[in-house]
Amino acid sequence: MKVRADILKTYQSLHTWTGITSSLLLFIGFFAGALTMFAPEIDRWATPSKHQMANIDTERYDALLDTVLASHPKASDNVILHFNDALSPVSWYEQGSPRGLRLDDIRWHATLDENDQLVAEQVPVNRLSELLDMLHRTAGIGGEIGHTQSGVFVLGIAAGLYFLALVSGVIFLLPTLVKRFMAVRDQGERKRFWLDGHNLLGIASLPFHIVIALTVCVFAFHDLLYGTLAQVYGDKPLFPRNPPSKIERNIADLPKVSEMVALAQSHAPGYQVAQIKLSNLNKPSAFATIDVVNEGEVARGALHDFMFINPYTLEVVSSSVAHPEQTVWARLVSSFFGLHFGSYGGDLMRWVYFMMGLAGACLFYSGNILWLEKRRQKGMQQRRAYRIMGALTVGVCLGALTGIAATFASSKWLTLLPVNINQAYMFVYYASFSCVMISAFVYGPAKTAINTLKVLALLCVLIPVTSVLAGLVPAVNLWFPNSLGTLMVEVIALAFAVVFWWLSGHVKRRAMANEPGSIWHLETPDTITSNLSVKHS
Repeated sequence: MKVRADILKTYQSLHTWTGITSSLLLFIGFFAGALTMFAPEIDRWATPSKHQMANIDTERYDALLDTVLASHPKASDNVILHFNDALSPVSWYEQGSPRGLRLDDIRWHATLDENDQLVAEQVPVNRLSELLDMLHRTAGIGGEIGHTQSGVFVLGIAAGLYFLALVSGVIFLLPTLVKRFMAVRDQGERKRFWLDGHNLLGIASLPFHIVIALTVCVFAFHDLLYGTLAQVYGDKPLFPRNPPSKIERNIADLPKVSEMVALAQSHAPGYQVAQIKLSNLNKPSAFATIDVVNEGEVARGALHDFMFINPYTLEVVSSSVAHPEQTVWARLVSSFFGLHFGSYGGDLMRWVYFMMGLAGACLFYSGNILWLEKRRQKGMQQRRAYRIMGALTVGVCLGALTGIAATFASSKWLTLLPVNINQAYMFVYYASFSCVMISAFVYGPAKTAINTLKVLALLCVLIPVTSVLAGLVPAVNLWFPNSLGTLMVEVIALAFAVVFWWLSGHVKRRAMANEPGSIWHLETPDTITSNLSVKHS
């Protein structure tokens, strides 16, 4: 395909600068997002099995709920019924709520014993998956603007630049797309390998990246969009709501749990009830959220579809479930959410999104490396902008990986200390990230990359080693994975360890072969001796 040279140059410049300004933030978002595909397994892996109460039969949920509400009045504000064998039958928050990342939540779990007596225990709330989700949405940027984390807006802007980079990249790649699409040249100049690998990753996963870029922009700026539309609608509300009920509620009038389950199954045939969240049961604003799952359908949420009902009248207020009465707009929104979260196709699609997330992180890293390789000047001291971008690329990317790996490696050990585990997670992540970032500027990208990759490998190995130690020395008071899902967390960690260790050796060999003066050059003992001899002479 023939495209004018000036047009290609314009789009290449657009692609380069939009990509380089957004790549580091998107690297963190994509890698953390890949891990959040297995958020339930991660939380179960990080939580001692002793913190989960014994399961009960479905018909006993009514007795359990009545007992909890009678003995713990605070539970009426937010109580959750779990229908997953890996979770306690009932939980509620004395402080905080299930949504968002907070560091001081207080949560109770409860069940019934063989004599129908309540067994309740306050347990630490482990927010490891929420930390990953926070990194996925904000790239770790703190602060708030209004009621939204500032990092969400920053990542939304990065996603907009990312979309421009995708479009411009496809345009200037069109003339050589057919000839070089599957060609990855590992001979000759190193930048050819990075260029071919970058192009292959980008084109092969283009639809996925377009969906992610657009959805991130919408998620970041939907409040601003609604605010703008409100100016058009004037006093008429954009989303009309029913006036608040003034009816006084009495928990004694609450229908049976089995009736709520039956309502969900009637409204959403083929779906399974995952959990029921009851809120404000003593207030006129009482409502219930029923999370339902059907792996054959696109879900609006990251894990479930939702039904919002009045828990006393069992009226379905709204629903994200595919339903004959659902409007075209509602179906479109559900599909939009589902495409971002990968909440369709079951475990197979979760693995696909996991791999695509990792590939996306590699795409952004390779883009930066390509930019650096094209601007590296041989046999001389590199420019300041080049040195800064090299240090940032290694510091941000490997810093984020080290922070996440250190958080996982320390997770079980932190439960042995009298600390707030979620505050400890934040400290471990940001301390690790900062150490790698400082090292990249002080010792240079090459040395930092080699040493950090080795540290990453050791941290990843420590994750399964901790579980092995738990099995060999029960007195340590740690725990071993108790399901295939939690075991896979450690299998994946071991696979990462092998990759990081191999990369460390590969980077070291390439650094020793690079030209002196390059920020990617690592001096060997022979080189140092030679340089000293030249200086003395």
